[in-house]
Amino acid sequence: MKVILELAEAGGSPRDLVGGKAANLAEMTSAGFPVPEGFCVTTAAYRQVLSDGEGPRLLGELTRVPSGDEGRLAELADRLRAHVLTVPIPARLETGIVEAYERLSRGEPVAVAVRSSSTAEDLPDASFAGQYDTFLDVQGSGEVLSAVRRCWASLWSERATRYRAAHGTDRGPAIAVIVQRLVDAECAGVLYTANPVSGKRSEIIVDAAPGLGEAVVSGAVTPDHYRLTVDGESLEGPGDGCLTPSRLGELVAVGRHLEKHFGAPQDVEWAFNGEGELWLTQSRHITTLFPVPESDESRAYWSVNVYQGISRPFTPMGASMIRERQRGMAAYMSALGFSDEITDVDGWLYWDITDGVRSPAKRPKMAAFVDSLAAPSGRLVEQLGRDRRFPSVASGSEEDVPPKKRRRRWERMIPAWLWPDQARAKVVRDAERRIAAFTGPAEATAEERLSFVESVRRDVCRIEANLPRDANTAGGTGGQLAGQLLRGHVSDAEVATVFRGIPHNPTTEMDLALWRAAAAIRRDDEAFRLLLETAPDELAAKHLAGTLPEAIQHGVAAFLTEYGCRATSEIDFGVPRWTDDPEPVFAMLSNLLRAEGEEQDPETRFEQAAAAAEARIVELTRRLPVTKLHRALLARFLLRRSRRLRGLREFPKFCLMRGFAALRTQLLLVGEEIVRAERLERAGDVMFLDLAEVREALGSRDFRATVARRREIWERESRRPRVPSVVLSDGTAPALESTSDGGDLTGLAAAAGAVTGRARVIHDPDGARIEPGEILVAATTDPGWTPLFLTAAALVTETGGMISHGTTVAREHGIPAVVGVPGATTRIVTGQVITVDGSAGTITFGETAEDSR
Repeated sequence: MKVILELAEAGGSPRDLVGGKAANLAEMTSAGFPVPEGFCVTTAAYRQVLSDGEGPRLLGELTRVPSGDEGRLAELADRLRAHVLTVPIPARLETGIVEAYERLSRGEPVAVAVRSSSTAEDLPDASFAGQYDTFLDVQGSGEVLSAVRRCWASLWSERATRYRAAHGTDRGPAIAVIVQRLVDAECAGVLYTANPVSGKRSEIIVDAAPGLGEAVVSGAVTPDHYRLTVDGESLEGPGDGCLTPSRLGELVAVGRHLEKHFGAPQDVEWAFNGEGELWLTQSRHITTLFPVPESDESRAYWSVNVYQGISRPFTPMGASMIRERQRGMAAYMSALGFSDEITDVDGWLYWDITDGVRSPAKRPKMAAFVDSLAAPSGRLVEQLGRDRRFPSVASGSEEDVPPKKRRRRWERMIPAWLWPDQARAKVVRDAERRIAAFTGPAEATAEERLSFVESVRRDVCRIEANLPRDANTAGGTGGQLAGQLLRGHVSDAEVATVFRGIPHNPTTEMDLALWRAAAAIRRDDEAFRLLLETAPDELAAKHLAGTLPEAIQHGVAAFLTEYGCRATSEIDFGVPRWTDDPEPVFAMLSNLLRAEGEEQDPETRFEQAAAAAEARIVELTRRLPVTKLHRALLARFLLRRSRRLRGLREFPKFCLMRGFAALRTQLLLVGEEIVRAERLERAGDVMFLDLAEVREALGSRDFRATVARRREIWERESRRPRVPSVVLSDGTAPALESTSDGGDLTGLAAAAGAVTGRARVIHDPDGARIEPGEILVAATTDPGWTPLFLTAAALVTETGGMISHGTTVAREHGIPAVVGVPGATTRIVTGQVITVDGSAGTITFGETAEDSR
């Protein structure tokens, strides 16, 4: 293996040999782009240096540091950096670097740029821009050797180590070093072939300044800023900047060629020398852009992921199942202006909502629908309705329900109000009958199991729509009617306060069942200590092996028997259930065991919330004057009946999860057969196929390479920090027109009450901890998050609506909630004291943890 390569030779070399930056530059050189000549000191050279002395031992220790132990990670990184800076460079390697520099300089003193090129750099999802060192205007072989060594050492700088840890990249990366002729720049800077701030693909951004481009990249100067169309038309820019119109045009043209060559929007570093020649010193993917469906016209899309409360991409199998589920809602969704089919881009699913945005008749209904589930999406829909890119079109009122049909719907709800327990029991019986048909064969061939899944998939995916809906509808409508009867005397927010401590909600019942399991463990001293002192992944392994103490083993097994079908991001069929991987359950139990005192007992809180809600019903309905006694009595009746039925709101989703779990069991058994045939690596890989592909794999087709490619994309997209609720076809993620003064935050008042406490920002609930009294701040939540509500004092989310899962459960647990707060997870920091007013929909900032010391 060559230790030193000419840059032109490095084309086609593995990334783990030359690093991301050199690989890109070599590819650009081979494609004919103007790249300064140079050479690459490969990762083989770095590994030679690291292998000496205590380097291997330090690296081995670092790779074994537990996740989250930042102190130990930083200590070992410092020692590795010191080692690289002091260990002798092998004589043969030193000679090779000097000779390569002399060839580049052709016997004359020449200034070079010495730049790091790590294997963990310029990845599609993490650019590592600025994390590793660059040295400019380096002259002489001695200075080149010193700069190369410092580039190696920059791999273990504090900032680079933290960046890798945050992005979950390799703990043991390697680094190559590029040495290139330095461009004697008259003007240099950065070109973005798409707007990195707005995401708009139809705009090009150029930042430029006189001299070397490093000043622009590092932020040392305020550059000339240009915003142009992809055709080179200037939309914004200084009239007396360092770039002429012709040079701007040249940059736009080369940027478009680079984007076409690499197949994605590019972040390009460039320089014009004194002779007016353009040189390119880097091109990499713009990693912050969110993927969007391609379209030749302006289209608007609403995120299915946000609607479902998940911030991860769907697996391919999960995407195919969600499409089948949504087809059962197609007529209803189409009447609101949604597309019939769902579009998939790298696991992010979208409805095309252009029809609803452009229709004055449909737009208000679409906005109300999406806001009820994922505020502030509805305000974005209304805002787009005023956008010139989406001119209004006439539409009829075919989405209106005929009066006769409306009467029949009312008539069907009356028995549910009169006999709510019987109506609910009927829904449960119907669900149990349907779910029993999804169990599948205990003994069967893989072919028979797959045929079974294919035959019942549609029924499973549409069980929510196929269950009797009258009782569920009556639960929601009863509260709405009561609000209308009380209008003028009672606000809608006050009506919402009576829906705390709702019975028969399977998600709330799940949370309480987990609390009871924790309470049983607390009574056993040995089990209590073991659960607190042992890592959740180790506990999960012991549980699956059946080797835990009886108090833990039995309690967890009972919980999983009832609720093991659930998981975080559970609407994605491809996600492992808690039965498959109970580690999150043990993490949640550990969290609950730290909650002490009667005020932390959720069963007590739930009972108190129910009693308070009943008293609230009486208090609110007494506000009506005696002359309206009949209205007061009817409102009281409807509110009480609505409470008895509202728990059904979460029941169909729970039934879907039970159906999903049954079908997953069958598919994983099919996957085991395909693994034995050596056409998949592991049984779970079937979740990165669709059912038609599973059948092909069961036949003779090898899908290992396909799955590896899809899994890589899924893992990359899973690291995206957030999902925009609305995105346009040009890549823009529209922001709400500002209505605040930039201080405190506002959102949707989703669950009444006011709490002051320390914030805990959480991006993934699996393994997360909420100390009693802390306020949970998240981008979004689904039922897999709700056990955290047992110890949380309040909830703040970036999306969510009045009927979304998170807010429904927050109300039932009696904790305040403000949802639909854009930027909540970035504007609020863990440890900061905030006040959440779930009645007013406000978050008021207080001190940070540091301020309070």
